[in-house]
Amino acid sequence: MRLLWLFTALMILSSDLLANVPERLQEANFADNRVLEQSNLERKNQSVLTYLWADVYAAAFYAPAQASASQAVNEPLDQRLELYYFRNIDSQDVIKAAWVTLERQHDPDTLARLRPEIDALHATFRDIRPGDRYALNFSAENGLTLEVNGQPAFTSQNTELAKAYLGIWLSPNGLSDKLRTSLLAD
Repeated sequence: MRLLWLFTALMILSSDLLANVPERLQEANFADNRVLEQSNLERKNQSVLTYLWADVYAAAFYAPAQASASQAVNEPLDQRLELYYFRNIDSQDVIKAAWVTLERQHDPDTLARLRPEIDALHATFRDIRPGDRYALNFSAENGLTLEVNGQPAFTSQNTELAKAYLGIWLSPNGLSDKLRTSLLAD
């Protein structure tokens, strides 16, 4: 009985934390289309990452109209992953989560080779506030660009870095298999 009371109280007190995907996606207000370099990208899919009843961020994946989301990742084609945050998150927590995922996905030699650029990318992170928008853009012509609230914060021509970092969300064993599946659904 006591456990039921505790669960009920937690649910009532945390009602603002419960996922309401349509409202959250409306709040994120992802554009239907984006232009990246010379490519017109269309939004393929969008989803909300929820952790322990709390909506953390909404994510949208963009790729060329003629390609599926999975084709864009596998080939790789021009693409954009955009994240809209609902919560305060310390930048060091983001960096820790990124490293845990990268270490799960890649061997030590690969990470040692990529570490200087990953560290440079991480150096541009700041504490996240509700409403912040981060985007990772990849183009074959110009490599990887990180945007923070619409402003370029980091660029790299290293396609291996681009594939590895986008893979945090878009490759197997990433941050969330459920989010990955939603973003790459055809």
